[in-house]
Amino acid sequence: MRKWFYLLLAVVMLAAAIPLAGVGCSSEKEAYVVGAIFSTSGAASDLGVPEERTVNMMVEEINDNGGINGHKLKVIVYNDESKTENALNLATKLMEQDQVLAIIGPTTTGSSLAIIDAVTTGKTPLVSCAASIDIVTPIEDRFWVFKTPQTDVQAIREIYGYFEEEGITKIALITDTSSYGAAGRKYLLEEKSTYGITVVDDQTFNSGDTNMQSQLTHIKGTSAQAVICWATNKESAIVAQDMQTLEMTIPLFCSHGVANQAFIDQAGEAANGVILPAGKLLVVDDVPDSDPQEEVLTKYRDDYEALYGAGSVNTFGGHAYDALSMVVMALEEMDEDLSTAEAREFIRDYIEDDVEDWPGTGGVFTMSPTDHLGMAPGSLALIKIEDGEWTWLQ
Repeated sequence: MRKWFYLLLAVVMLAAAIPLAGVGCSSEKEAYVVGAIFSTSGAASDLGVPEERTVNMMVEEINDNGGINGHKLKVIVYNDESKTENALNLATKLMEQDQVLAIIGPTTTGSSLAIIDAVTTGKTPLVSCAASIDIVTPIEDRFWVFKTPQTDVQAIREIYGYFEEEGITKIALITDTSSYGAAGRKYLLEEKSTYGITVVDDQTFNSGDTNMQSQLTHIKGTSAQAVICWATNKESAIVAQDMQTLEMTIPLFCSHGVANQAFIDQAGEAANGVILPAGKLLVVDDVPDSDPQEEVLTKYRDDYEALYGAGSVNTFGGHAYDALSMVVMALEEMDEDLSTAEAREFIRDYIEDDVEDWPGTGGVFTMSPTDHLGMAPGSLALIKIEDGEWTWLQ
């Protein structure tokens, strides 16, 4: 009897050991964790939502294909609610609590500027999705900071170059008092003399304002040949509508902050005739096969619209695509036995030293110790809205 008892006990113990051995021998690697701060609600949500959608799309595709050298990719996305004051706390949380290896975003210039000191102190690479050149300059103070959108200076030069060709010399400005609008105004004023331009009126408004007719009436009484509005889509759409109401016939030029379908939807018929500089994603069907960006632009557009609907793609989601892609490229080359601090340093160094002639959605990037945007000339297109569609002014 005792013999059968010990035999039965041995069988039970063996059966119990089999599943335990299976778990204990698991070769699953620890996930690579990246942080993101996007404005998925509030005033900049039309920019932040496509950024979050893009990241979710990329994470799913990467993990479905085996991850990064066997490591799953995890991106922790926090919403700063389009409030600059929220970004700092979220960046600190990502670095100290979540122990992320890098941060992409924030969506806006204000939030990006607000966290530069924190990521510098925390020695964590940041790849911003916002526009201002001040995010990556002065370079000696931006060791840990990169960005992917075209700068406000590049966009302004694109507009001013067009003015030079068209003989437009007198313009009026109407700009948002936000960090984005203020930076745009600063460089609009700094660059004007190079192109022989005189600013005959200089008006501002606050984010969230719903009527710009007072400022535009003042502009209408000047000799301006064109109006430049520097803001994101919601306020820019109001400017377009109010110009139409006031029967202003001079052209309206907007910043690349309106490069999304939401601007056209909000402005309605008043969007027609608006001209803006933007990445080629909006006019991807017109991009020639010889363009180094054509392949990535087409694939990103097709993948995004397959998930979120035809016509839904915009340049802001593309900025997140470029930012996360650079981090993933670094992770693919990273040794697996690094500490968090060592991994952060490796990612920073890789982006600065090894992102070279890389075609993203926003342009062709070559980073360097003296340039943390590294975007090649020819990355911007000048686009005119006609019958509610984006058309390339070539």
